[in-house]
Amino acid sequence: MTHSITCTAFEGVRCVASGALPDVALAVKAAMERDAGASVLIFDDLTSRLIELDLRGSASDVLTRLAPQGALDSEPSGDTASASRGRGRPKLGVVAREVTLLPRHWEWLNAQSGGASVALRKLVDAARVASEGKDRARQAQEAAYRFMTAMAGDLAGYEEATRALYANDAARFDAMTAAWPVDVRDHTRKLAKCSFDVDVSANA
Repeated sequence: MTHSITCTAFEGVRCVASGALPDVALAVKAAMERDAGASVLIFDDLTSRLIELDLRGSASDVLTRLAPQGALDSEPSGDTASASRGRGRPKLGVVAREVTLLPRHWEWLNAQSGGASVALRKLVDAARVASEGKDRARQAQEAAYRFMTAMAGDLAGYEEATRALYANDAARFDAMTAAWPVDVRDHTRKLAKCSFDVDVSANA
């Protein structure tokens, strides 16, 4: 799972690497070897949360630490898996948990085709689809805001840019970030664009 993460690294206000985590890790290691005093921040591209890496040792050491641990041993063999499951219907990833509802809710659910469990799953799936746009917009806003706070909190226009982000005002946002350092500006706009591109009104 670690190798599927994409991220972007900044040394000061300059982007030094962007891409798959192993590639970025090696680029950051090289940058820090050139300048031991370099201060580099690595941001997850999806969430903008900071990623901390252990860059000690050789490049091979770094990549080994990033590799998924026990990936080859995590899945049981076919015979073992079959034996552990035993006979009967497979679980299909279903997780049983307690749900507390009023009697009238249970009566309605039990009267639905397939029973309460099937009806609840359909309701949850429908709600997920209905809120998908808003959820994507919210996640993109949070990622953009998190990056802005870390990298642009002291820059002119930060407060207004934040207001524009949450007001879904792309033109105002671009105006307020225009004078920012190029790499910071471009990455901020890239993150925010995912928010502006979502038509939340369609799911209102």
